[in-house]
Amino acid sequence: LAVYESPDYEELGFELLKDQLVSIGYPHEILKYKYDPSFPTRGLVVDTLYGNLLKVDSNGNILVCTHGFRFLKGTEIWHFYPNKFIQRDDMERFYILNTLFNLSETFLCACLVDFFTHCSRYQNCDTGYKDGDLFMSFRSMFQDVRDAMDFVHDSGCLKEKTLKNLEKYVIKDSRLLLLLSRMKEVAKLFLATNSDYSYTDGQAIMSYLFEFPHGPKLGTSQRPWHSYFDLIVVDTRKPLFFGEGTVLRQVDTKTGKLRIGTYTGPLQHGTVYSGGSSDLVCDLLRVKGKDILYIGDHIFGDILKSKKCQGWRTFLVVPELARELQVWTEKSDLFEELKSLDIFLAELYKHLDSSSNERPDISSIQKRIKKVTHEMDMCYGKMGSVLRCGSRQTLFASQLMRYADLYAPSFLNLLYYPFSYLFRAPPVLMPHESTVDHVPLDLSEVDSLLVKHMNYLSTAGRQVSTVHTMERSKV
Repeated sequence: LAVYESPDYEELGFELLKDQLVSIGYPHEILKYKYDPSFPTRGLVVDTLYGNLLKVDSNGNILVCTHGFRFLKGTEIWHFYPNKFIQRDDMERFYILNTLFNLSETFLCACLVDFFTHCSRYQNCDTGYKDGDLFMSFRSMFQDVRDAMDFVHDSGCLKEKTLKNLEKYVIKDSRLLLLLSRMKEVAKLFLATNSDYSYTDGQAIMSYLFEFPHGPKLGTSQRPWHSYFDLIVVDTRKPLFFGEGTVLRQVDTKTGKLRIGTYTGPLQHGTVYSGGSSDLVCDLLRVKGKDILYIGDHIFGDILKSKKCQGWRTFLVVPELARELQVWTEKSDLFEELKSLDIFLAELYKHLDSSSNERPDISSIQKRIKKVTHEMDMCYGKMGSVLRCGSRQTLFASQLMRYADLYAPSFLNLLYYPFSYLFRAPPVLMPHESTVDHVPLDLSEVDSLLVKHMNYLSTAGRQVSTVHTMERSKV
């Protein structure tokens, strides 16, 4: 619901992170760095052993590698990663920066590596930096960044800055009221947030989002935001919320304090709850997993966990998608060239088989593929697209495809579909299927098939109606 303005919000987080690092002893020189929104993308992996930022595919194959702001070439990547591959399951070494909040951390990690690499006071080592008897590893630096981010959130300084300038940091859209009021007419709505009640309501962020003088009314007064939801749960601690959860307690909406004891009663409309679990949401709303369409913007904490643990229908909000689609449309000729190069590559081997000793020279084609891929990536930003690297999908894209039933730059896109709409994914051919040509039907044949199908449905409907009538007469 609260979509933060990019890149202003990332810049705010970056400034707060720098201040926190300096307060614990980092050199004041790092304050000179300014946030560059063209560098970081979501879904990058931090190698805490060598301090590199990695863009990988779903299998862990390295697509892009940087050390600070320096992009490593193929031979350098092979030096650190002999197979140009990482074990993503090694969670102690590799950390995936998947969230929108992580963009500030991603850029700060690059800034720190850049600073210490070029600072004459420090000696460069494979796994960190030395200054006399002091050794600072990349792992400890990254942990400091993570701790700083936790402090920025837990101390409330990020929320405080946000609330002081909501117009700058939070996007407001009157269509929100229209969509939720329409949803409420046909379904149950619940809100589950990791934020506490004071940030959600007490300090006006939800009131700000829902405050429109010409919005839907409740009686003669402005409709309060609570009335759009059948269930409101704060302090959910996702992704724990989708597993064992925490104690479900009621919130005193006047004071914001939690009432003692575990709540065990039925759903009370107008009541705000704290904690709980996804199982309790299902129990309170009297629904099952696939009855729920869950909308979130965190690929792990929202989408992956709700899908794997509960089987909920999922809708991933990807704000970057608007920019991705713009570039994809404007630079479609580059992707078409990549496809043409693949076809040309296949043609070179067309008349060869296992008995052939001939080895076609494909070096020029490989160079061209790399050049076009790089040119395409640079259209998105310095680290390329969130979803692809040339013709290859990123780890973020593969998780999106696997766990999100729907995805869009905004959940407000639902306004433009009837709630009875059946969303179906376009058929994706497997490699062996794509090698076989299909003869397309002409339009007259398609029309004929549709007429036959509609006649069948109509006849089947009349037969079912007749059966129902006979059954009623028997009763």
